[in-house]
Amino acid sequence: MYAFDYHRPASLAEVARLLASREDAKLLAGGQTLLPTLRQRLAQPTDLVDLAQVDELRGLRAVDDGLLVGAMTTHHTVSASPVARRVIPALAELAGGIGDPQVRNRGTLGGSIANNDPAADYPAALLALGATVRTNKRAIRADAFFTGLFETALDPGELVTAVQFTRPDRARYLKLRSQASRYATAGVFVATFGTAVRVAVTGAGACVFRWTDAERALAADFRPDVIDGLTLDPGDLNGDIHASAEYRAHLVKVLVRRAVNQC
Repeated sequence: MYAFDYHRPASLAEVARLLASREDAKLLAGGQTLLPTLRQRLAQPTDLVDLAQVDELRGLRAVDDGLLVGAMTTHHTVSASPVARRVIPALAELAGGIGDPQVRNRGTLGGSIANNDPAADYPAALLALGATVRTNKRAIRADAFFTGLFETALDPGELVTAVQFTRPDRARYLKLRSQASRYATAGVFVATFGTAVRVAVTGAGACVFRWTDAERALAADFRPDVIDGLTLDPGDLNGDIHASAEYRAHLVKVLVRRAVNQC
């Protein structure tokens, strides 16, 4: 990897100061994507700002309408948390299915959504649960946060501090995972809020997205076989060595049908 200056701040204020004063600083959360990128010399930051000692970014707690999770909270912490399992069980189950034990003990919520890998799990949870991303500057609705392939609405010098998830009436996350990486070949998160339904899809396109046709159909009649009459255009989906776009379109329908049935 290329040379860089390493910093380990202990507060958000210090992080903000470093980001503002360094030409091309990168934030290090769990490092599951950034460190391999650095080793392959695909990035050349002038500075690396390690968030491991910023306690303000850790932890989770129940709030009036859901769950507040700090950006540096690991996947394992969410998965094992009795609070998460009580408030939003589907979110805890999702976290428990990310990667392997090593990844779950190092990877973080904030790192995952800021990276916005098209096959990551957490983005689907944010969209389906109508989450709000809190940063050091503002609050961003999940529907406006994910903007494209590995792209988000974050501005330079802006970092995720926490995510507030809304508690659903019912929810389920299902995915067909790659046997090597355990990323989602396709994954769906279905959640209901009264008569409203949200269906988020990850792994199938260039970026996580909501399947609005399925949402409207399920809001009118929340039954698995409603999905049979819908069509998902494969022209907007990914095709690669793991699965064709047509297969992903079919797979999304199967997963939504199963998720609705399990709800």
